[in-house]
Amino acid sequence: MILVKQVGVYVNILNCKLKKYLAEVFKKNGVNLTAEQYLVMDALWNEGTLTQQEIAYIIQKDKNSVTQFVDNLEKKGLVTRSVSKEDRRVNNIVVTGEGMALKDSTKQLAIDTMEKALEGIPEADVLTFVDVLKKVCSNISDFDKNCIFASTNTQRNE
Repeated sequence: MILVKQVGVYVNILNCKLKKYLAEVFKKNGVNLTAEQYLVMDALWNEGTLTQQEIAYIIQKDKNSVTQFVDNLEKKGLVTRSVSKEDRRVNNIVVTGEGMALKDSTKQLAIDTMEKALEGIPEADVLTFVDVLKKVCSNISDFDKNCIFASTNTQRNE
């Protein structure tokens, strides 16, 4: 298989495997979230109240997918929608008390899951991997104006 094709194939495989692995870890630990729902919750935990459009931008998903994620999170009692005071067409998504109660343990599970996935890989290799991914994202940013990772800095664990 040619190298550029391998990159695309393995990035896709990694994405699928990480989502499945995180879902298994959550299920095993009694957390009723999919990987995508976790991304929504994590964005809300980090940023506070957000619109669905803002969530879509942060997690790099289309608005229809975000609507479905929010619908399911709302059914689980983890978020609520409130109509924006500035624009009645806009819904603000707010984490409920039940949603906030999941924050620390769920974030730690996600961190532990990624640490397990990266086990045995030197930090320098992980930093290089992240830098390469950011460069690829930057290369396609003309096509995808919503690529938020092109200008972010790689952070080391200190």
